[in-house]
Amino acid sequence: MPHPAMSPNNVAVITGGASGIGFAAAARFAQLGMKVCIADLGADRLKQAETKLSSVAPGGAADIMTAAVDVSRIEDVAGLESAVQRRFGGTDILMNNAGIQPGSKMFGPSENWQRILAVNLWGVINGSQVFAPHMIERGRVGLIINTGSKQGITTPPGDPAYNVSKAGVKAFTEALQHELRNTPGCRISAHLMIPGFVFTGLTAHGRSEKPPAAWTPEQTVDLMIERLDAGDFYILCPDNDVPRPLDERRILWAAGDIVENRPALSRWHPDYAEAFAAYIKRT
Repeated sequence: MPHPAMSPNNVAVITGGASGIGFAAAARFAQLGMKVCIADLGADRLKQAETKLSSVAPGGAADIMTAAVDVSRIEDVAGLESAVQRRFGGTDILMNNAGIQPGSKMFGPSENWQRILAVNLWGVINGSQVFAPHMIERGRVGLIINTGSKQGITTPPGDPAYNVSKAGVKAFTEALQHELRNTPGCRISAHLMIPGFVFTGLTAHGRSEKPPAAWTPEQTVDLMIERLDAGDFYILCPDNDVPRPLDERRILWAAGDIVENRPALSRWHPDYAEAFAAYIKRT
């Protein structure tokens, strides 16, 4: 059974909701009879998503709302929260999912770093800080789901700005959940969504067909709903190439760099290649 917050006529707000994981979540929530607001950029994308969601929502278009929002701008996010209150009366589920991954280099343009951090990290902070107080005040059971990444945990080389943004999302969401569970009368919980390889516009890189290794957004959201009902904070998603035990070993190795005083990112250090390979074989 879905989490109690996913009840008919409850309200879900999803940023980055016009495509990918965000849209898949919006569709699942709509199918459950929830009222759904998707926030994203691009009028055409929002309109197409609205039409699709209206077709699966039991209440049709009356239960679907869209908003053009730049999540890096707190005034946009505050306007979104107010608009949802006016239209639907408040928010029961907030999914801070908007994210970008244009690629980055350590000494690349500062503008690129600033935009990635603004959307991926500040978007989550803005959404949580704007929506959470009103969600708490309602006194109802609710969820804040922040989309992180395995790259924010194992921080592989190659895209440092993205890694930094998602590492920040992890740390922020942990602190948010601690705050919520220690707030008297609060019935809201925070959760960190950690997708595996999911075939979306963000990961397609010009491909039109899903690679065999990837999960679909729908598979990912189905697992998310299952694990939310189970009460998981860390929703660690596998894919068709990386099962959970392998993810666990990689995460433990990354933490071991500190404990064992190994070089940074030793998983990719030539002196540790054999040791890492032997460690993984023990899964």
